[in-house]
Amino acid sequence: MADHYEVLGIARDASADDIKKAYRRLARELHPDVNPSGEAAERFKLVTHAYDVLSDPGQRQQYDLGDAGGFGGGGGFNGFGDIFETFFGGAQQQRGPRGRRERGQDALMRVEVELEEIVFGTTRQLEVDTAVLCETCEGSCCSPGTEPKTCDICRGTGQIQRTVRSLLGNVMTSSPCGTCRGYGTVIPSPCPTCAGQGRVRARRTIPVEIPAGVDTGLRIQLPGQGEVGPAGGPNGDLYLEIKVATHETFSRSGDDLLATLEVQMTDAILGSTAVLQSLDGEVRVEIKPGIQSAEIITVKERGITRLRGSGRGDLKIGIQVVTPVRLNSRETRLIQEFSESRRPVPPQFSTFQQGIFSKLRDRFLNL
Repeated sequence: MADHYEVLGIARDASADDIKKAYRRLARELHPDVNPSGEAAERFKLVTHAYDVLSDPGQRQQYDLGDAGGFGGGGGFNGFGDIFETFFGGAQQQRGPRGRRERGQDALMRVEVELEEIVFGTTRQLEVDTAVLCETCEGSCCSPGTEPKTCDICRGTGQIQRTVRSLLGNVMTSSPCGTCRGYGTVIPSPCPTCAGQGRVRARRTIPVEIPAGVDTGLRIQLPGQGEVGPAGGPNGDLYLEIKVATHETFSRSGDDLLATLEVQMTDAILGSTAVLQSLDGEVRVEIKPGIQSAEIITVKERGITRLRGSGRGDLKIGIQVVTPVRLNSRETRLIQEFSESRRPVPPQFSTFQQGIFSKLRDRFLNL
C-alpha cells in the first residue's frame, strides 16, 4: 500500500491546509472528467483515499503511529497502551468486511388505558412513527437496476493493512477501510428514496392485544415490531409501558375494585336493596338494616380479571351513611319523636380515635 504522504506529495509535518491544497491540485489533474485515462482513474482513487485518511485528525494520528519507524520516528508510541494496541489490536479486530444489515433499535411507547378496559382486556390500534423497509430498493440501498461495487481501495476485504517496524520485528496491523467504512463494497448509485440507508421513516398501525389485569408501569414486549435495521436488517422489539387512567368512581387494589356507596340514613336504619352500575354491568347490593358507615359489602367475582391465573377479584363497596341536612317541619317532628322514644346517648369520642374516612380507607387496605 502506497504511503499517503507520498501519494499527495507532501511532507509528514504538513498542515491541514497543506493537505487540502495538495488534494485539490491533484484532483483537478486526475479527475475522470478531465483525464479519462485508466491510470489517472487509479491514481485519483489513491489520492482520494489518502485525503480521507489524512484530513481526519483521528485517522491521521492512527496512520502516523502505524507508519512510525521505531521509537524515534515522526509518530512514535504514546505509552504502553499504544504499544499493545499496535502489536495485538489487529488480531482482535473482525476479519473480513462487515455486513451492512444490522438489527434495528428497540422502541418504547407509553399507552394509557381506561380502568374499564383492563377488566377483561382490550385490543388497540396503535400508530407508531418508526423506520420501515424502503419500498424502492427493498433494503438493498441501491438505485433500482444497480448493485454495490467492490471497493477498489481494500479490494473487498473492508480492511487496510500496514506493516509496523518495531523492536520485535515487523508487525502487520489492520484498520477499517476509510473509503467503504469496512463494508468491502461501495454504493455508486444510492437509492434516491432512502439515500442509501435501506429504510425510511413512516407511520404504521399495529394491532395490540392488551391483556386483562395489567397495571400502571407494566411493560408489554412486542417482538419484531420495533424499527427495521439499516439495509433492511431485522426489526427490533417494541415495548409498551402501560398507564391506567384514574376513574371517577372506582379505584383498584390488586385485582379488587373499590367504590364508596352513599346510603341515606333511613335506608341504613331499615335496610334496602340497590341496583348499581359497575364497570361490567349491573350489580345488586343488599343493604342490611342497621348498617354503619365504613362497613364493607363484598360482591364476589366482580373485580378485575387476574393477569396471571384464573378468575376475577371482588368488588368491595364501602358504606357512607348520609345524614339529611334539610328537613321540613313534619320530618323534624318525626325525628324528634324517634329520638325521645330511645334511651338518650350523648355524643362521645370514638374508641377508634380516627375519622370516618380514615376508617373506610384502612378497612379497604386491610381487606
